[in-house]
Amino acid sequence: MSVQERKRRERAERERLIVATARELAEQQGWDAVTTRRLAESIEYSQPVLYSHFRGKREIIGAVALQGATEMAAAVRAATAAADGPRARVYALARAYLDFAERNPAVYDAIFQLDGGLAYAREDTPEPLKDAFAALLECLGEVAGEGVPPGLFTETFWASLHGLATLTRAGRLPPQDTGPRVELLVDRLAVY
Repeated sequence: MSVQERKRRERAERERLIVATARELAEQQGWDAVTTRRLAESIEYSQPVLYSHFRGKREIIGAVALQGATEMAAAVRAATAAADGPRARVYALARAYLDFAERNPAVYDAIFQLDGGLAYAREDTPEPLKDAFAALLECLGEVAGEGVPPGLFTETFWASLHGLATLTRAGRLPPQDTGPRVELLVDRLAVY
């Protein structure tokens, strides 16, 4: 192995460590607790080393968002692949999405609430974000209904899921009613 290859591998490993540590800290204490100084202390590198990877917290949030989008897409695809029939797939998608949001609140915020410097719904949208939307579209496109653009339907269904996730987490909706809300959403919005 060449010296350059070893340095690239070490750099990539440091970057993974920074992102993992930021994510862990955010999940435990919230994004306000994630500072470059705390990260540098936690990973036992100097702040200049951290800044050699990321220009600041915004880019770290973006890196967590991209990682989270990849994980969410995988969770949705796994859930829908195991379901039999369009209604079961849509229900599985909704549950997987809401479960991901509940299990990973800081990551969910990085993807959908915080400024990570990422472009959304544009040509220059990063691939992991496009793929997360594609994971939703793959399932929801088949139940959009006649004359309804699949992308528009997917955006509307996604917005509904996002609302359920954020309002439940904020205590605005009682969590014990999530199941009936999902049933209502799945049965009233999708066309089978």
